Amino acid sequence: MPEKNLFEYAVIRVVPRVEREEFLNVGIILYCAKQKFLKANVYINEHKILTFIPELEIDFLKENLYAIPKICEGGVDAGPIGLLDNASRFRWLTATRSTVIQSSKVHPGLCGDAEETLQKLTEQLVF
Repeated sequence: MPEKNLFEYAVIRVVPRVEREEFLNVGIILYCAKQKFLKANVYINEHKILTFIPELEIDFLKENLYAIPKICEGGVDAGPIGLLDNASRFRWLTATRSTVIQSSKVHPGLCGDAEETLQKLTEQLVF
């Protein structure tokens, strides 16, 4: 049996009106220190989002959501946060916010293959 490694994940959410606490799941961020893995999947269903928030500037939302996987990848193209280590980038991305783009609380689990686990969580919680 393959070794299981501790991983942490958070669901990326679009929160149209913060005061109502309603949200749409649009992605997953997964971090596994042992596998040196930090990656995010983002899926934007424009029709669904605009049904919820017709006045939303969808291009601005997309730009900000697509920055999340870029920050996970790290490097100079991801700005100052992209220069931090994986754990620090994950903590920054999952910090509590009161904005239209938020993440859930961080949840732990065990996985053999972090990439496979990310795909499964995306299918279960986003699609």
